[in-house]
Amino acid sequence: MATSKPQLFDTADPDSALPPPLEAQWSAEGVPLPPLRRLRPLPSPTPHRILVKAVNWLGDLVMSGPALHAIRDTFPGAHLAVLVRRELASFFDGALWVNEVIPYRLRGCAAGLLDQLSIINRIRRGHFDLAVVLPNSFQSALWVTLAGVQRRAGYAADRRGIMLTHKAAPRAELERVHQAHHWLVMVAETIGAEGNAEAYHLDVNVQSRDKMRAWLANRRTRPARALVALAPVAAYGPAKEWPPERYAALADLLADRHGAECLLVGGIDDRPQCEQIAAQCKRGAIVAAAETTVGELMALLSLCHGFAGNDSGCMHLAGALGVPTVAIFGSTNPARTGPMGPHCRIVYRALECSPCLERTCRFGHYNCLCGIAAEEIAGALEESGVFA
Repeated sequence: MATSKPQLFDTADPDSALPPPLEAQWSAEGVPLPPLRRLRPLPSPTPHRILVKAVNWLGDLVMSGPALHAIRDTFPGAHLAVLVRRELASFFDGALWVNEVIPYRLRGCAAGLLDQLSIINRIRRGHFDLAVVLPNSFQSALWVTLAGVQRRAGYAADRRGIMLTHKAAPRAELERVHQAHHWLVMVAETIGAEGNAEAYHLDVNVQSRDKMRAWLANRRTRPARALVALAPVAAYGPAKEWPPERYAALADLLADRHGAECLLVGGIDDRPQCEQIAAQCKRGAIVAAAETTVGELMALLSLCHGFAGNDSGCMHLAGALGVPTVAIFGSTNPARTGPMGPHCRIVYRALECSPCLERTCRFGHYNCLCGIAAEEIAGALEESGVFA
C-alpha cells in the first residue's frame, strides 16, 4: 500500500470520519492482511529464465508492480522477461532490472488465432524454465502450457488449474485489502517470492523525460508556474468520471488562484473529451492525450507539480511516481484500488449505495461524483503543497 495512508475525504460531510470498513482497509490497526496459507519456496533447480505474463490494464500494471519486484528480488540472477500487450510495453522502458520485454498484439477473428500462435512460438523460443501468469485468464495459462514451459505458476481460476504446476486458490479475504496484495499473495504462495506492497516505485526512461521536457517547452505559456495534470476520462465508464465541466472549472480556478497551467492527459480514445474540456477552459489548457506512449506519459507526469483525476491508469501512474495526487472516486472502492504513493489524497463521496462498482449509475444521478465541487479538488491540491 502507500508509504503513508492516503488522506480520504468524504465530501458529503468533510468533518466526519469515513465509514469504518473503508477506513479499516487502509489502516494497519484495522482489517489485517490475510496470512499466507503456506509459503512455498520453488523447488530446485533455481530458474534461470523466468517469463512473467503481465496484466492487461495500465492501472493493474502499477498495482502488480510490487509482485514483479518480489520475483526479481527472489531470483536476482535469473533472466527476467515480461510478456505484455504491445500498447503497454513502453511502461517498462525505464525498468533496467527487467531483462527483456516481449510485446504482443491480439486481434479478433482469424487474425487473433494467428497472433496466438505467434505468441506461443515466441515463448517457446525463449526457453523459459518458469512462467508466472499474473492474469486469471484461461488463455494466458494456455499459452505458456502449449509453449512447453515446464513450471507454471498462477491462480487456479477460470478452470485453468490443471495447466498450472504451482497454483494458489483465489481468496475472498483478499477482496477486503488493496489489490496489490492479490498478486503479492499469489507469488508468495506459489514460488516463494515474498514482497512488499510499498515496492510500487516506477522507473522513468531518461530519454523519454528529455523528450517530454522539450515537448512541454514548446507548448507552455506560463513555464514559471505550476503544471498540474488532469485525467478526465476513465475507460471503465461514466460512473468513474467526474463531470467534464468540473475539470474545465478546476483548470480555470487553478489558473486564477495560482497562475497554474493544466495538462489534459490520457490515451488516444480520450483525446476528443480532452479537447472539449480544453475548449471550455477560459484560461486555456494543454492537451497531451494521444500524444505519448505509456512510457512518455510516465515521463510527462513526472515533470508535473501535481495531478488530479478519476480512478484510472493515469491516476495510478501519478501516485506511484510520487507526484502529489488527488484521486476522485465514484463507483469504485478507494480502499481496494486507490493510488499507491507517498503524496496521495482521495476525494470520495460515500453514499449509502457506495461503492456500487457499476459502470453506469443505476439511479441515473451520479451524485457520488456530481456532489464534488471544483473548489474541493483545488483545495486538496493546495493542501498537498502543489503551489507552495
